Amino acid sequence: MSKNIFITGANRGLGLGLLEKYAQKDNHVIVAAVRDPQSESARRLADVATGEGTKIVVVKIDSAIHEDAISAVEKIQKDGISHLDVVIANAGISSIWPLIKDAKIEDIDAHMRTNVYGVVSLYQATRELLKASVELGKEPAFVLMGSMAGMIADQPPIPNSAYGPSKAAAHWFIIRMHAEDSWLNAFVMDPGSRLEE
Repeated sequence: MSKNIFITGANRGLGLGLLEKYAQKDNHVIVAAVRDPQSESARRLADVATGEGTKIVVVKIDSAIHEDAISAVEKIQKDGISHLDVVIANAGISSIWPLIKDAKIEDIDAHMRTNVYGVVSLYQATRELLKASVELGKEPAFVLMGSMAGMIADQPPIPNSAYGPSKAAAHWFIIRMHAEDSWLNAFVMDPGSRLEE
C-alpha cells in the first residue's frame, strides 16, 4: 500500500535511516524536512535509492521557527500532496547537559523551542492532512522520536537539565494528542542510547 510519510531531521542520523527504509518501498512519497535544504547532507537525499514510483520531496523546517512547519505543509499541498499517513517528529537538539544549578535559562529555552514547540507546530501544521488520511480508510500516525532522557521516574545518571525537560514535555504533548484525537495514533518511539551528529 502506498503511503505519504513526513520526517523532520531527515538528512542525518535516525531521520535519514528512517527515510532510507521508507524510500525502498514502492509508490511512497517521503517528505524530507531539513533545516537547510542547500546543505550537503540535504542535497545528498537526491541520491537515495528509491522503490518504483517512490519520490522524495525536500522541504525546509527549522523546528525552532513556528512558521516553517506551516510553510512546508503549504508547499507540499501545492505540490499535490493531499494527505499524510505518517508524520515522524525526529528533529531535535541536545547541545548542553548542565546540572540544574548551572543551567542557563536561554539554553533551556533553546531546547524547549526546538524539542517541544517544534513538535507542537508540526502537529498543528500537519493535523488536517493526517485527518484526510482517515477519510481514505487509513489509520494515520504522529510519532515522536523520544528519549529516555525525558523519563521522570527513572532519571538517567547524567546531568541533563536542558534536553531532559524538553523531551519530558514533548512526551506529554504526544500522550495528550492521542487523548484529544481518537482517530490519530500518536505515540513516542524511543530508539535507546545512540550517538548522533
